[in-house]
Amino acid sequence: MQTSIKNRDRAHIRQTGINPNHWYVVAQSREVKQDPISVTLWHQPIVLFRDSQGQIHALEDRCPHRQVKLSHGQVVNDWIECAYHGWRLDTEGNCAEVPYLADNQKLPSCKIRRYPVQELDGFIWLFLGEDNPDSIAPLGLPEWEHLNYIATVSIINCNAHYSYLIENLMDMYHGHLHHNWQAWTDAKLESIDEDDSRVDAHYQAQSYYRIDKIWSISQLFFPALRRLHPEPLEVSYVYPHWVSTLGQDFKICCLFCPISETQTRAYLIHFTSLNAFWRLHKLPVGFRRFVKDSLYGSAQKLLDGLVRQDVVMIEEEQQSFLQHPERNNYELNRALVSVQRLIRKQAELGNTEFSC
Repeated sequence: MQTSIKNRDRAHIRQTGINPNHWYVVAQSREVKQDPISVTLWHQPIVLFRDSQGQIHALEDRCPHRQVKLSHGQVVNDWIECAYHGWRLDTEGNCAEVPYLADNQKLPSCKIRRYPVQELDGFIWLFLGEDNPDSIAPLGLPEWEHLNYIATVSIINCNAHYSYLIENLMDMYHGHLHHNWQAWTDAKLESIDEDDSRVDAHYQAQSYYRIDKIWSISQLFFPALRRLHPEPLEVSYVYPHWVSTLGQDFKICCLFCPISETQTRAYLIHFTSLNAFWRLHKLPVGFRRFVKDSLYGSAQKLLDGLVRQDVVMIEEEQQSFLQHPERNNYELNRALVSVQRLIRKQAELGNTEFSC
């Protein structure tokens, strides 16, 4: 069935905000070290920093004194110190110390916003909304620490609305773009399930890889060793993130950090399963950890190549929309219609549609 995406709907979806009452990923754990760093989640500048115990904290990235960025400063005695005048704020966002406060002056009662934040599975997860953050759990990546999975991470910086990226990830027909970069070919959409929180698209595809021999990892580097075989290809928009599995061998996740209507940051994580190697599971945990750590990033060239090709197309889509919003899209993949429906529903739930 061919679906015409009307002008008003197209404009609607490309300007739609996020539902802030979810956990979003704003950084990798390894990105937040001793110095504060600045991140942005849907127009909100946020400063991340660690205290002396390594605990992550997140505040508005502004000093209430002169409104400059706190991320220019440093962490002193577990408080964040502004680089401009040395004002210090505690981890709750309260003004805690002013170095030149006179004896007859009171400490200012100003306060900035503190955001719920947690460190989980190698990433920093932040809750932007006003709802109870305990009411919903982060997506999580149980494979991150599991010894049977090898991880590779590619960072996506895309000058486009987040809907373009999620549509790209849900559309398995665009494999025509990637040729030998991807792990599968000849995808066919079989069915779709959807509700108010997720869209599951069920494809059947031909996989190039079978991770069942000790030398299987070499298939990543030597295309001649690859053999096509049928595998189920499952892709899911678990709002606001994305998860995909190809048979039993591969899992890929994309963790979203929408920045604005025309900018998106995301983390694409590729997991290769070692579950088929039952002898490996009997070896000492220390050795298995060594294998896992040594093979980290083994799919980097492949993953980065896919990302580069996708970003070019996604940014061209964004520019085309900005220059010619009157033009219609004609979509044959029913999964993308479901994705747009979910984006609208979640935006309405968060009361952020068309917000800045």
